[in-house]
Amino acid sequence: MADMTGAYFVNPGDLEALAAELRSQGRKLVLTQGVFDLVHIGHSKYLQKAKELGDVLIVGVDSDAMTKKRKGNHRPIVPEKERVSMICSLRWVDFVTIRDEVDDLGSLVRKLTPDVFVISSSTKDTENFEQAIRQEHGAYCKQIVCLEPQAQTSTTARIRDIVESGSIDKMLDLSQDLENVFSKHNISFKINKN
Repeated sequence: MADMTGAYFVNPGDLEALAAELRSQGRKLVLTQGVFDLVHIGHSKYLQKAKELGDVLIVGVDSDAMTKKRKGNHRPIVPEKERVSMICSLRWVDFVTIRDEVDDLGSLVRKLTPDVFVISSSTKDTENFEQAIRQEHGAYCKQIVCLEPQAQTSTTARIRDIVESGSIDKMLDLSQDLENVFSKHNISFKINKN
């Protein structure tokens, strides 16, 4: 069932059974989901704030196929196994699963019926995203919390700036952000800058 750090569940059905067990113990479940490509400090702060809303944080990471479907053929930059491993390493994350392209964006919400479903105001999957989420998923969770971005620049904007400018300096800044996030969690992460 578990892989890597023990916080990664291949089968969402296994995670569903775990969620039911945790709920029977009176634990408040929080769910969030997304791509988490090029993990940066904004992702870490977002997940920390999500964890503060309950006892157990479950994160659905979009598969490579789902990411391409949502973000375009140029994404993800980081393969799903690496993205999952990075998210598993963050201390506020309790459990992680992969959302596959065969699932719709709300399948985890319906399966897990979390106490709190956390979304980001920066998500632009549909027009009026927050309103659409509340209408579609309100019946499956007790509370929907919309968090503002926790970084000044999104992953998409960082990638666009690097590509448009061709600037190695921006890539080095991004690598420093990544090193800072991982060093806070005692994870060795270095990019050779030579």
